[in-house]
This record gives sequence, structure tokens and C-alpha cells, in this order.
Amino acid sequence: MTTDILTRAREVLDIEINGLQTLRDSLGKEFAATIACCLETLEQGGKLIWTGIGKSGYIGKKIAATMSSVGAPSIFMHPVEALHGDLGIVQENDLILALSYSGETTELLRMITYIRRFGLKVIAITGNGESQLAHASDVVLPMPIPEEACPFKLAPTTSTTALLALGDAMAMVLLQERHFTRENYGRLHPGGAIGLAVTLKVKDIVRGSDRCAIVDENTLLRDALYQMSEARCGAAIIADADRRVAGIFTDGDFRRLAKADTAVLDRKMGEVMTRHPVTIRSDAMAVEVMKTVEQRRINSVIVVDADDRVVGLIDVQDLPGLKLI
Repeated sequence: MTTDILTRAREVLDIEINGLQTLRDSLGKEFAATIACCLETLEQGGKLIWTGIGKSGYIGKKIAATMSSVGAPSIFMHPVEALHGDLGIVQENDLILALSYSGETTELLRMITYIRRFGLKVIAITGNGESQLAHASDVVLPMPIPEEACPFKLAPTTSTTALLALGDAMAMVLLQERHFTRENYGRLHPGGAIGLAVTLKVKDIVRGSDRCAIVDENTLLRDALYQMSEARCGAAIIADADRRVAGIFTDGDFRRLAKADTAVLDRKMGEVMTRHPVTIRSDAMAVEVMKTVEQRRINSVIVVDADDRVVGLIDVQDLPGLKLI
């Protein structure tokens, strides 16, 4: 029984994979024309209005959300609700993208009739290039698939997978053509870990010199420990007169030394520090700190500026509060 279950599941995936491959191979001038219409709409301050019924409608909502997240203002408009007042969201310069695999959806066709009164362009994304929807549209983006994965060839399966993938392809092409950057993406996602990862920089999270222990090589260890305690950080930065990094000394280093030498408190930092410590530039992305501490297995990272002068310290204890781990 298990074998039969897995065999059928793999058959479904194979059918859908084949559908995606067919869609990929079919992309041509119609896809380019669709992207050109989207670019023109967005450049003129319009928005992309996605519309469809049933499963196509659910996919349309996802495509609209993805588009908006990459800087292409989009909404989903339900064809039935459109005829009961939602047409009020339609404005000059908007673009209608109608989704229907059959191209014969009654509610959608009725809405398109009224949309035409607004003088907007309509793009049909359909598997039937000879459908009523196709004939009522300015541009037809064909979405051919060999077959649905449903054994009755009725339930939308391969067609909705293909539509979802086609929407992703459109979104990523628009992202590229509009030169949308990681920073742009972060500004549209300020509330989550994604936003922090692409916008927060090391300089935004560093402990400045007033909140860390910075000493020179002649400072006694006992005095450095006092400064570490005052600053509530687990390491002291050893720097020269020009604030260039000479070394680092951590509370872990102290425990190891004290175990072997009870007179360690009277030694100078130049004798006990770790030379050539790990540093990171203040203009680096904050997420790089996480990579550094994980790869190097350290708890403190010295932050330097473009001239390699000490800016401050990042302690691994600070990272949970910043939601970087």
C-alpha cells in the first residue's frame, strides 16, 4: 500500500514538473509584451490589478502579494465584488491581469465588460488562446500545460502550479528590470527578521567606545578587568595611540590564565592579549556578525572603520535582543 501511495504521489509531481517545463519552453514575445505593459503601468504611477475566480483567484492573491513585496504595487480584485462596488479601486493608468485557465469564466468575463469602460488595458493569462477572455484582452499570455494531475482532468493542479510559477517569474523579472535592491526589499519588510537581515548594519548595533573597554598594551590586567566590569562586556580591546587594533582579551582568557598563574593580575595587556583578533567593518551588514561568530566560534567581535580604527565591540550577548539569532 505504501508503495502505491508513493508511486501516485511521484506521478503527480512528475506531471506538474512536466507542466512547468512546458510553460518554460513556451515563454516568448507574449511574456515580454506582458512585462512591458507592467513596466509602463508602474512607471506611470499605476498599479497591477490581479483578478480571477476560484483557484485562479487564490493564486492571484499570492501573486499580488509577491509583486507588492518587490516594489510593484499590486492588489487582488474579486470579479463578483468588483461588480458590487470594488470597481472603485480602479484608477487611471492601472493594468488588469485576468487569470483563467479556461478563459470562459462567466463572472470574470462580465467584469471585463465593465472594465473596458475605464479604458484600461487587459492582459489575459490563460491556457486557451481562443477563449472569450483572450478575445476580450489587449495582450494574451498563453499558459499551456499538457495535463492536469487530477485523474479526472478536472481539479486545477498542474494549471495552478504553473500559474503560481509564472507569477513568480514575472515578479523576479520586474524586480530586475526596475533595479529593485536588497535595501529596497528591506524597507518594505521592516517588521521581521528579513528586514533586519537586509537593512541593519554593524554600525547600528555596535557598542560604542563609551560602552566598551579600550586599553593599551601597558595597561595592567587588573585595570582592564575593572573597565570590562564597568562596561559590562566580556572583552577588552587593546589599541595603540592611533586607535588601531593591537589585540583582544576576553573573560575566558582571564579564567584560563588565572588557573595557571595567580599573579596574572599584575601582568600587562601586551603580554596576555590575543594578537590579530577578528574584526568587522562598521559598514558591513549586521547579519555578517552572526556568520562571523558562528564560523570563528567567538563571543566578541571588534568593529573598525574604513581606516581600521576601533569603533567599538559587538558582544554575542547583544544579538538575541536584536532578533538576529
